[in-house]
This record gives sequence, structure tokens and C-alpha cells, in this order.
Amino acid sequence: MPETDAIRRGSRVRMHLSLALADGTVAVSTFDEDPMEFSLGDGTLPETLEENLIGLAAHAEQQFLLAPEFAFGDRDPELVHTMPLTDFTERPESGQVLAFSLPNGEEMAGQVLAVDGNDVRVDFNTPLAGHNVVFRVQILAVSNAQEVGR
Repeated sequence: MPETDAIRRGSRVRMHLSLALADGTVAVSTFDEDPMEFSLGDGTLPETLEENLIGLAAHAEQQFLLAPEFAFGDRDPELVHTMPLTDFTERPESGQVLAFSLPNGEEMAGQVLAVDGNDVRVDFNTPLAGHNVVFRVQILAVSNAQEVGR
């Protein structure tokens, strides 16, 4: 990917990122893995995170402290559901994160909050919702080339 210009909407970006709570607990990091590559605006990252990348160029390293409304939003109490224990193949434990199949075939993670008799309370909020988030990036390459003939 040729390195040109600064990041703007539609830019092809290769970068490392980490998302952590303000206390230093890392939720996601690519710094010890292969970098991620995406086009700004393709849905890979939430738009609230993408906004911080605009104007950065290759070789930039930046860290942002984001309030919940500029990261993953506030916790939504409507995303906490009580489900029957019979919906589970094994007895879940409080704190456990499980994958749940959606009607459209996609999967969604949910954290078990409590198991009470035959009821299981599951939180489908992202674990970063409602928290200040430290968003750290290292931009490796940026391409703003327009493809001819498309």
C-alpha cells in the first residue's frame, strides 16, 4: 500500500490499535499481532473512533482518552435480558462471556451477570460501554489513491 497524504474518509489504512480502560485494562490490541487494514468508513471501526484518525499520516502514533459518548456509548439497560436456563446447553457461570446466535446467523457476545434458579441474566452491552476508553494507534501506511476504471 503506497503511503500518501493524511487519513480522510475512504482512505485505506494499515495500523495497530489498542483499546483499554482508563485503569490500563486492555480490551483489544493488535500491537503483538498482524496490523489491521481497512478503509475508513467501511464499518470496521465505529465512526466515533474513526473521527480521531482523520488527519493522521503514516508513522503517526497517537493516544486519545475518549469519554463514553465518543467511544462505545453509555450502557443500555435494554441490552440486559433474562433468559431461561433451558436455553443453555451447559450451566453458565456469573462473569462468563458466551457467544449467542442471532436470527440472521451472526453471533453476539453476552456476559452472564447472574444465574438465579431457572433464570440467567445476560448483558449484551459491549464491555467498553459506559467507560472512558484509551484509544492508541500507530499508523503504518495510508493510501488515498483513486482506482481508475471503477
